[in-house]
Amino acid sequence: MARKFSELEAKMSPEAIARSDARYREMVAEMPWHELRRARGLSQEMLAKRLRIKQPNVAKLEKRTDIYISTLRATIEAMGGTLDIFAHFPDGTVKITSFSSIGENEAATS
Repeated sequence: MARKFSELEAKMSPEAIARSDARYREMVAEMPWHELRRARGLSQEMLAKRLRIKQPNVAKLEKRTDIYISTLRATIEAMGGTLDIFAHFPDGTVKITSFSSIGENEAATS
């Protein structure tokens, strides 16, 4: 018989609840492109129209394991977001800003 999560959670220790919550946040914070697109309520066709490309190209983008930063930025922006790139080191985190003008320079020379 299926049980409600709230019933299970009521029997969990505070430490187990904290671990469960942390794992949930990790899973939500990391997702493949197609899941991100779906979570934003967009179909491949809708995203393709925003990017001014054809739907099969969106399908190809979602399967790629390597992509240009400018393409990633354009796709994220078409979904309504912004792209920031950070480098994480043991002694701190640094936002990389040298990529911010890549797409602008490419557009200007096209």
